[in-house]
Amino acid sequence: MMSVLEYAEDVSKSVEEILNLCSKLDIDVSNGEDMLNDEAITLLDNNLELEVEDDTDDEELEEEVVKSATKDVKKSSKISRPNKANKEEFMAQKKEIYKKRDKLSSDDITCDNRIVLYKDGMTIKELSDGLLVSSAEVIKKLFLLGKIVNVNTTVTFEEAELIVSDYDKELKKQECADITNFEEFVAFDKEEDLVERAPVVTIMGHVDHGKTTLLDTIRKTSVAEGEAGGITQSISAYQTEYNGKKITFIDTPGHAAFTEMRARGASITDIVIIIVAADDGVMPQTKEAIDHAKASGVPIIVAINKMDRPGANSERIMTELSEYGLMPDEWGGDTLFSKVVAINGDGIDALLENILLISEMQEYKANPNRYALGTVVESRLDKCLGPVVTLLIQNGTLRLGDPLVVGCYYGKVRTMRDDLGNDIASASPSQPVEITGLNGVPFAGNKFMAFENEKEARNVGEIRKKESRMKEQAPKSTSISLEDVFSKIKEGTKEVNVLVKADVHGSAEAIKATLEKLELEEVKLNVVRSSVGGITESDIVLAKASNAVIIGFNVRPNKKIQDYAKHNGVEIRLYNIIYKIVEDMEQAMKGMLEPVFEEKVLGSAEVRQLFKFSKVGTIAGSYIIDGKVKSKSKVRIIRDDIVIYDGIIESIQREKDTVKEVKKGLECGITIENYNDIKQGDIIESYELVEVER
Repeated sequence: MMSVLEYAEDVSKSVEEILNLCSKLDIDVSNGEDMLNDEAITLLDNNLELEVEDDTDDEELEEEVVKSATKDVKKSSKISRPNKANKEEFMAQKKEIYKKRDKLSSDDITCDNRIVLYKDGMTIKELSDGLLVSSAEVIKKLFLLGKIVNVNTTVTFEEAELIVSDYDKELKKQECADITNFEEFVAFDKEEDLVERAPVVTIMGHVDHGKTTLLDTIRKTSVAEGEAGGITQSISAYQTEYNGKKITFIDTPGHAAFTEMRARGASITDIVIIIVAADDGVMPQTKEAIDHAKASGVPIIVAINKMDRPGANSERIMTELSEYGLMPDEWGGDTLFSKVVAINGDGIDALLENILLISEMQEYKANPNRYALGTVVESRLDKCLGPVVTLLIQNGTLRLGDPLVVGCYYGKVRTMRDDLGNDIASASPSQPVEITGLNGVPFAGNKFMAFENEKEARNVGEIRKKESRMKEQAPKSTSISLEDVFSKIKEGTKEVNVLVKADVHGSAEAIKATLEKLELEEVKLNVVRSSVGGITESDIVLAKASNAVIIGFNVRPNKKIQDYAKHNGVEIRLYNIIYKIVEDMEQAMKGMLEPVFEEKVLGSAEVRQLFKFSKVGTIAGSYIIDGKVKSKSKVRIIRDDIVIYDGIIESIQREKDTVKEVKKGLECGITIENYNDIKQGDIIESYELVEVER
């Protein structure tokens, strides 16, 4: 917050000018000493910005654009000059947003009335309040269960669950959400608030199979006939419209970049299109693209391109792809295939129809009435504009002036443009936009979140920046290793992911087939990729994203690859004998199973005399009648064939020495940890728990 006087000095205006502007905007201030809150400051900032833009004539705008474009030719995008009608429409939208700024839904997690939240130390009073019943009613139910309680008595989760079930409600443990860790947030929107959104599509494939041509052809179809100058593609994501439905395309450099984003936790793609040339067939990069697309777990469409070429054979392509698990729908499979000629647009309509078909089946929806959540597609530093970031809105609506945190940077949206370079005042779900206003340049794949006020965004951004520095200074840990796989057990299905690289195709296939046959109760082994050749950076990126171990057979990575793997926390294990791979994987899978222990009796001793000392306690003078008795082992005290105590042997004394164990036929003194009620004639049975190999 700041006073009107301080704000006027900050923007180089007089106090009277600011007071007049506040009056127009219905901001309740009367003199220079009155305080302005964050919302009022944002409103003033953007209206002053509007005045500047209104005063800027076309010549100044053109001069600014030329200056910006010539300063950074490689990095700065081509800026299209908006026509007068578009500019007037944008100004009207912008003024409307700042004059009547509706409050959107926040990202607080709310529960329906059938769910009761349980927190540690919950009292009867709190439970009854959650159930909307009287405390006496809950006390009565617990009394019938044999519990004598009052309103301040705490209840366990199990007790509360029994009570809640009587009211046809569900009890859930309350999780305290940390707003700074918004990547982990799951947006809980009511069904009535959700609306259909555009599917987000990524195209991948071999370098010369027509990916760029296909993107360009689809892009041109979205431009109305007669529009002067064609289309200016200002960012690497854009929307097209087909049959009244919008489709968003993400133009990534390749599958490596696609998986790099996924490795950072960015799941932005709804559908992947694998493009294959009909006259060339499945190439090594095609196989890699398939692996990366499958690992993302999204629907796949195959576009068979160059159908006009001599030697084009779509049947051969479908046969080859079926070997990689992409069975054509016309053969009874579940993968949609489209035959296209990207250069002239043949088959593009059918491809777009397939995208809309999958979108309709998957029912992609979002809530436009909440503060925006999404992902960074790309970012750059412009010499004139500062940090320029391309965002994909995944949920909610992003508006000019909205405070937001992106990665570990923060700011508020100063300018926003769509994929055609037009200034816009707001962006809806699945829409890509280019914004300015951040205090730094985030990484592609970073998540972003918009907030209600700038103060909260600044606090979250500063905390995240501090945590980011601490993570950078912390030692790197591996994604997964066979030695500590047991510590990485997660709830649900347990999986061991591996990526196989071998010297020859036969070895790669043999290793894959052998590993896939391994079955051990609920543990599943998943071969993410099996291919021939040396270990590459692409393999490491995929292994990181899939939390996989790389297995190399008769291959050896160079120093650069080893350093890259270490930097990304990916373990590489090298072998030259197949059965050794199988042994190690079996051990890793066994380690993920819950351990089974078996009791092993070591020996027993008879108590023949007792010695009591104030500092030590009771020492049992004993004779070993069977096996041996070990110090620190588990022990049972048996009296008249009944176990009266189960504990641990604290120490064993043999003559004047403390020993680790005493064997059959010898005498010793035994002390039991936390137990002194030993009697003459008791039997001390020493045993241990041994893990049974599974």
